[in-house]
Amino acid sequence: MSATQCSATRELLGILKPFWAVLALSIFLGVVGGISITALLTAINRVLNAEGGMTQGMMLAFAAICALALLSAILSNIGTNYVGQKIIAHLRESLGGRVLCAPIEQLERYRTHRLIPVLTHDIDTVSDLAFGLPQLVISLTITLGCLAYLATLSPSMFLVTAAAVVLGSVVQYIARGYGISGFEAAREQEDLLQKHFRSMAEGAKELRIHRPRRQRLYSRQLRETVERICRLQVRSVNIFLTANTIGSLLFFIVIAVALAMQGWWANGDRSVLSGFVMTLLFMKGPLESVLSLLPLLSRNRIALRRIAELNEQFSNPEPYLLLNEELPIPTVEPLRTLELRDVRYTYPAVGDNPPFVMGPLNLKIEAGEMLFIVGENGGGKTTLIKLLLGLYAPHGGEVLVNGKVVEASSRDDYRQLFTTIFADFFLFEELMDGQRDIPAEAARYLERLEIGHKVGVADGAFTTTDLSTGQRKRLALVHAWLDQRPILVFDEWAADQDPTFRRIFYTELLPDLKRQGKTLIVISHDDRYFDVADQLVRMEQGQLIREQALA
Repeated sequence: MSATQCSATRELLGILKPFWAVLALSIFLGVVGGISITALLTAINRVLNAEGGMTQGMMLAFAAICALALLSAILSNIGTNYVGQKIIAHLRESLGGRVLCAPIEQLERYRTHRLIPVLTHDIDTVSDLAFGLPQLVISLTITLGCLAYLATLSPSMFLVTAAAVVLGSVVQYIARGYGISGFEAAREQEDLLQKHFRSMAEGAKELRIHRPRRQRLYSRQLRETVERICRLQVRSVNIFLTANTIGSLLFFIVIAVALAMQGWWANGDRSVLSGFVMTLLFMKGPLESVLSLLPLLSRNRIALRRIAELNEQFSNPEPYLLLNEELPIPTVEPLRTLELRDVRYTYPAVGDNPPFVMGPLNLKIEAGEMLFIVGENGGGKTTLIKLLLGLYAPHGGEVLVNGKVVEASSRDDYRQLFTTIFADFFLFEELMDGQRDIPAEAARYLERLEIGHKVGVADGAFTTTDLSTGQRKRLALVHAWLDQRPILVFDEWAADQDPTFRRIFYTELLPDLKRQGKTLIVISHDDRYFDVADQLVRMEQGQLIREQALA
C-alpha cells in the first residue's frame, strides 16, 4: 500500500472512529433488511407453488416480514445519514478551529485557494462515503449473486422493470416537493458559511490581535451556522430516504399483479415468473447503489488525502490561543514601554536564494510616542511590524512590554494591546458590541472621514463595504477608533488616499490620536510628513537603522 493510500486510510478510520457504534448498527440493520427481503421472496415463491394459494397464516407472515424490512431499511438509512451529517459538522468545526489556531506563518504559506475547497468540497465527499459505505458492502454482495441468475430468465419480463421505474419516479417527485425547501435553506447557509471561512482565512492577522472578534466568529457565527446546516440536511435527506424505501417496496404491488396474471406474463411458466420478479426486486436497489458509489470511491481517496495534508499542515497549533468566548478578557496594566531586544527572525531559503535574515533588532517605544518605520520595499518593515505585534515569534532575542518578556503563554494577551490596519487588510463588516453607543460613535467617525454620505451603521454592521480601497481603509480606521486599544499600527494606511486626505491623516488624525494618549506605529514612504514623528527608524535588508527624531 502506497504512502498516499495509507494516509487516506488512517484519515478515514480517524474520522469514522467517533461514529463506529451508529455505523455498525446501520450496517446490521441493513443486513436485517436484506435478510427480510430474502424471506419475503421465499414466501412469495411458496405462494406461487402452493396448491391452495396464499393462506391467512402466510398473509400475516408476509405482512410482518414486510414491516420488518421497511423499518430496518429506513432506520439503517437514517443512521448512515446521521453519521454523514455529523461528520460534516465535526470536520468543519475541527478544521475551522485548526485554521484559527494555526501559526500565521503556516497560514501564509498554505494559501486560501487550497484551504477553502478542503473545508467545503472535500468534507462533503467524505460524508458521502460515510453515508454510502454500508450500502456498498451489502449491495455488492447481493448484486454479484443475482447477475448470473438474471441471464437465464426471459427478456419479456423486463416490462416489470419499466413499471417499477415509473412508480419510483412518482415517489421521487412527491418527495422533492417536501424535501427541496430544506435543501434550499441549507444552500443559503452554505453561502454564509463560506463567508465565515473567508473571514478566518483573509482576516487571520486581525483575528489574532482581536480576541473578542475571534471568539465571536468561532462561537456565534461558525459553530451556529454549521449546526444549522446539519439540522436542515438531516431533516431533508431523511424525507428522500424514506421516500426511496417506500418507492422500492412498491414493487411488491407489481409482484401482486404478476401473481394475478401469471398465465399472461410467463405463458404459465410459474418458475420463470417468480424467479425473475424475485431476482429483479432483490437486485434493483443494490445494483443502483453499487453503480452510483463506484465513482465516489475514487473521489473520496483524493478528498481524504487532502484533508490529511491539511491536518498535518496545521498539526501544531499556536499554544494558548483562546477560542472560548466565555473566558474574561484579562486586565492589562497601562502601557509604559514596548521593546525589541536583540530580536532575530529568518525566512527559509527559496530555491538557490539565501535565507532572508532579520536582525538583531533593538527598538524601544515609549507610551504615547509616534514611531515612523521607513525604508524600501522588501527591507523588512512588515516583518518588523509582525514581530512587534507578536504575530511572528522571534527566532532569537526577546519582545518586552513594560520591561517584562512576552512569553508564549502571554502572547495572545499581549496582542490585545494593538489595533492594526495592514497593507493587505481585511475589513470586517460587523462592529464589535460594547458598553458604549457604538452606532453614534461610528457615525461621528464616518462623518470625520468624509464617507458618512456613503456608509452608515445598521444592525451592528456597516451598511456597505462595496467601496474603493482608500474608502475601505477609512472604514478599517473606524474599527481602530472603536476598539480603543492603546497602540495603533498603520501599515501604509495613507498610500491609497487622495492627496488632500493624506495630508489630513498625517497632520490632523495622527496628532489627534497622539493627544488622546495613543501610541502610534506608522509604516510610511511619504517623506513630506516624517517631521510629525517622535522617532524615525529605517529598515534596510533586514537591519534597523535609527534616524534622528524629527518632532
